Amino acid sequence: MRLFVRWCVIVAALVVAVLIVPGIDVTGDSAWLAVFVMAAVLGFVNAFIRPLLALLSCGCIVATMGLFLLVVNALSLWLAGYIAEHWFHVGFRVSGFWSAFFGGIVVGIVSFLLNLLLPDEWTKRQRSRRA
Repeated sequence: MRLFVRWCVIVAALVVAVLIVPGIDVTGDSAWLAVFVMAAVLGFVNAFIRPLLALLSCGCIVATMGLFLLVVNALSLWLAGYIAEHWFHVGFRVSGFWSAFFGGIVVGIVSFLLNLLLPDEWTKRQRSRRA
């Protein structure tokens, strides 16, 4: 259930990014399918490839006091868009690095705000112990 909720958060964040960021487009008749597939691909990229990118760029992240993570987020979104468009042939397109950069910022902010609305596991456990 938790995985499904997190996937829905990514879907909502991608929809906001499509609406706000120029260069992130959904084309074709099945726009919702494209966003759903892109959310699954982005979840996979964030789970497996993004940590590797962060590890390889650890020096840059430390040197820039964490700002290089914005570049890592952009590369992750750009790669996920490429995989969704070329491997799964859905109409989700991230047209360039700057679109991916600003899209990564939008997806990050929207995901953060939506996750604030969701109760976390620690809070649930504390409430259940009190009852």
